[in-house]
Amino acid sequence: MTLQNTDLGAVDGRGGRVGDLLAVTLSGLCLVHCLALPLVASLLPLAGVWAQAEWVHWLFALIAAPLSAWTLTRPHPQGLPRLAIGLAGVGAGLLFAGAAGFPSHELETPITVAGGLLLASAHILNARRRVHRHPH
Repeated sequence: MTLQNTDLGAVDGRGGRVGDLLAVTLSGLCLVHCLALPLVASLLPLAGVWAQAEWVHWLFALIAAPLSAWTLTRPHPQGLPRLAIGLAGVGAGLLFAGAAGFPSHELETPITVAGGLLLASAHILNARRRVHRHPH
């Protein structure tokens, strides 16, 4: 099965591809929030308030964790994607640590960026696994 022959959700019929796409998009938004908003904040004071709002970090983490869990545990003929689940678990943990400012406020951005990259990587691996499975 090639990538051209698939559409969102058509591979497993349960929304796995859609979930992976949503999760990667959310990770991308998280990265834009962490990396681009500080630059925009220097230009627009209102963006600075939004860039530093703690609730935004919690919102991203609270959406990302269940979305990742739902997407990565969808039934699949190859079984659960252990590597992707491990990456997503560490990534989600880092998102929550960043939202909590753990271990320090200074490390919040790098921890959150690392978490977002790990989550995106997990969903890219999962999406590739779904597309490249061999038909029986």
